[in-house]
Amino acid sequence: MSESGDNQQIAPGTPRVLPVILSGGSGTRLWPRSRRHYPKQLLKLLGSLSMLQETVRRVDHLAAGLVVCNDDQRFLVANQLLELDYKPEAILLEPVARNTAPAIAMAALRTMQTHSDPILVVLPADHMIRDQQKFGEALQRGVERAAKGYLVVFGV
Repeated sequence: MSESGDNQQIAPGTPRVLPVILSGGSGTRLWPRSRRHYPKQLLKLLGSLSMLQETVRRVDHLAAGLVVCNDDQRFLVANQLLELDYKPEAILLEPVARNTAPAIAMAALRTMQTHSDPILVVLPADHMIRDQQKFGEALQRGVERAAKGYLVVFGV
């Protein structure tokens, strides 16, 4: 559970819930601060944690998940996870950046090798969510619906 204690626990009897954190990026959106080898999700823009680390904190009460990143950033991502003492199930490396759908597909295929029908919570590592309590509540409701066979998508 995160230090803030704001995350809600997933209901007992729910299938395994695995976070998939998408930490790819080209580093072009916040140039010059963000750049190819140091994109915005690795920056500490709003506090002492990077956007990637904030994302991990939102779901660290779930099972150890997967982090998808590109090969150029693998060591930076691993170091930021280590700073949180977060041990993901795997860090998957994208051989070539192909956007969101292939990254999710790669993570889904990987989880099918090691888990029996888990619920994947796919989270971009570059989103800012101010109200952690509401996020936790929405996540809980989404997981409950996904456990019943629904496809759940959050959007802003």
